[in-house]
Amino acid sequence: MEKPKEKENKQIRGEEKKITFNVSKENNFSNWYSEILEKAEITDIRYGVKGFVVIRPWGAMAIENMYRIYEQALQDTNHQPTVFPAVIPEANFKKEEGHVEGFTPQVFWLQDIGEEKLALRPTSETAFYQMYNLWIRSWRDLPLKLYQRANVFRYETKATRPLIRAREFHWIEAHDAFATKKEAEEQVQEDIQTTEKIMHQVFGVPFLPMKRPQWDKFPGAEYTIGSDTIMPDGKIIQQPSTHLLGQHFSKAFDIKFANKDEKEELVWQTCYGPAISRILASVISMHGDDSGLVLPFAISPKQVVIVPIFNEKNEKKVMKAAEEIKESLKDFRVQLDNSNKRPGEKFFFWEMKGVPLRIEFGEKEIDAKELTIFIRDKKEKIKTKLNSIEKEVAKLGKDFDKRLLEKADKMFSNIVVSCKTKEDIKNALDNKKIARFSFCSIESDGQKCAEFIEKELQAGVRGIRADKKEKPEGKCPFCNKPAKEVVYAGKSY
Repeated sequence: MEKPKEKENKQIRGEEKKITFNVSKENNFSNWYSEILEKAEITDIRYGVKGFVVIRPWGAMAIENMYRIYEQALQDTNHQPTVFPAVIPEANFKKEEGHVEGFTPQVFWLQDIGEEKLALRPTSETAFYQMYNLWIRSWRDLPLKLYQRANVFRYETKATRPLIRAREFHWIEAHDAFATKKEAEEQVQEDIQTTEKIMHQVFGVPFLPMKRPQWDKFPGAEYTIGSDTIMPDGKIIQQPSTHLLGQHFSKAFDIKFANKDEKEELVWQTCYGPAISRILASVISMHGDDSGLVLPFAISPKQVVIVPIFNEKNEKKVMKAAEEIKESLKDFRVQLDNSNKRPGEKFFFWEMKGVPLRIEFGEKEIDAKELTIFIRDKKEKIKTKLNSIEKEVAKLGKDFDKRLLEKADKMFSNIVVSCKTKEDIKNALDNKKIARFSFCSIESDGQKCAEFIEKELQAGVRGIRADKKEKPEGKCPFCNKPAKEVVYAGKSY
C-alpha cells in the first residue's frame, strides 16, 4: 500500500498553490525586476563581487538564442566572426587621445603579472586596430567587416543592477573599415537598420535612434548614434550604439591602404555594439507581467512545454503519447515535464518561466485526438487537433511574437511628450515620459543648458533623432537663445 505522501505526488487534475510575486510591475518595477530575475532563475547575485553576477541556465539559454539571431544578421550583412584576447596592452590605449581620456577611469588593470601593464577590455577598438594595421594593405582588402561576441569589463561606479548596469556585460562588437567616408556613414545607417530588424522586430523592443550630443559621444568618435528605449519606471536604457570613428583611430594606428592609383590613404572606420545581456533586461521588462516572464517565441529557452496528466492506470498510455507529441515538434525547443509535481504546480511554474505555449492533455484528450494549448501572453486556452499540432504551434508562435511587438509599440507610441517650457519638461519627466523640445545646440555651446537639465531635473539630453530631421521652433527654454535642434531628454540608468 502506498504511503499518503507518495499518493499526493501522483498526476491528477487539481489546483496547486500559485507562485506569486510580492510586488506588482506597475506599482514597484524595481522590486518586481529583482524578484523576477531570482524566481525565474535568470541571474544569481550571490557571487560576492560588486557588479558581477552569475547568469543561470534559463538566462544563458535565452542569451544564446539572442546571440545566434544577432550574429546571423551580421553575417547576412557580410560581417565575419573573429575572437580577440580579453587583454589589451596599456600602450594601445595611449594611441588615441580621446579614447584613452574617455575610458581610462573605467579600466580594470591587471597588476603584478611581470609583463607590460595590461587591461581587461572595456571595448576592443585598440585591440582590433593594431591588427588592422597588419591586415589592410590595399583597396582590395576593403571593406573589412569583423565582429566578435565577448565579455567586456568596465569599472562602473554608480549603483549596479543585474543585466542593466554592471561591471561585466555580454555583447557583440563589430569593427568595420572602408575606403571612403560615404561607405562608413552608410554602415552607420545599416547598423541602425540591424537594430530595427533584430532588437525591435524580433525581440519586441522599440527604440529611438538618437544622435548624441558632442559631450556625450563615444570617446574617439566623430559622432555616436544610441538606441534609446524605456523601462516601466520611466528610465531610459541605452541599447545598441553605433559610432562613426572617422579616421581618428586609423591615424593613431597608421591603418593605410593603397588606392587604385597606388596612393596611400587612411581608412574610414565604424564600430557597433549590441549588449546582448542588456537587451535581455529590456525584453524581460517590456514583456513580463505579474505572473512572471513573457518571453518572445523566437528567443525563449523552451518554446513549448508539454504537461501530460495521468494516473497509475493510464500513465504508460499518456506518457507514450507525450513522447510522440514531443517527437512531432522536434523543429521547436520543447520541454516534456514528466516530474512528480501536480499539474497545477507545473502550470504555474512554466507560466512564471515565460514559456510561450503549454500543451496539456490526459487520456480523454488522447482518445478524442484533441489537445489543449495554453497561450502565455493572453492566458487563454484553445483546442487543437492532435494531427495538426506542428502547424498549429508554428502559427501560434508567429502570432505570439506579433502580439508582443504590437503591445510594446502601442506603449512606446505614448512615451514621448512634446514640451515648450521648463515646467512642461519637468512634468513629462515626473510622469515617466521622454521630453521632446527645441534646444539651443548639441554642439559644445549647448553643454551648459544640458548641465542645468542634469542638475535641476536629474535627467539628460539624449540628442536628436538620427532617423529624421525635425525643425525647431522658438528659443531654448533654458538659455533663451534661438533653438537650432529638437532634442529628447529623459532620466536614465
